[in-house]
Amino acid sequence: MSDIRASTVTPYASTNVSLLWVVYLVAGGIVAATHHYWSNLHAVKPVASAVLATLLWPLLLFGISLHLH
Repeated sequence: MSDIRASTVTPYASTNVSLLWVVYLVAGGIVAATHHYWSNLHAVKPVASAVLATLLWPLLLFGISLHLH
């Protein structure tokens, strides 16, 4: 007889991935805010720069500018 529990998937796997995404995005928002990407959002390009900075925040730590001109 096969054990039914051995073939089931735990429902917590997707929760952990979602929690990681939330932590990643919160960290990105904080890093982008400290690099002043979320100030002066009066046009489309600054908003796009802020979104890019939030998603690609590790690049900011290496000194790469994500401001769109």
